[in-house]
Amino acid sequence: VSVARMTSPGGWQEPGQTPEFDEYTLVLRGMLRVETRAGVIDVRAGQTVVAPAGEWVRYGTPEADGAEYVAVCLPAFSPDTVYRDA
Repeated sequence: VSVARMTSPGGWQEPGQTPEFDEYTLVLRGMLRVETRAGVIDVRAGQTVVAPAGEWVRYGTPEADGAEYVAVCLPAFSPDTVYRDA
């Protein structure tokens, strides 16, 4: 398992990815936008979201104040198993 406390600035967006791990995210402050093939979910402070292994996902913080959140990956995050888009 890996646990990371993240701080993302407003306007940030990471590349899409199709990881081999489940990712559980708890938003502490602000809003985290989670895009999947099924749609877009805006996750706000106090809310959680789960991104299952093998499904495409992209995270971003479009609001000006950004966001703080905790990401838990099981099995642990690895650059070799995240499979980010080119």
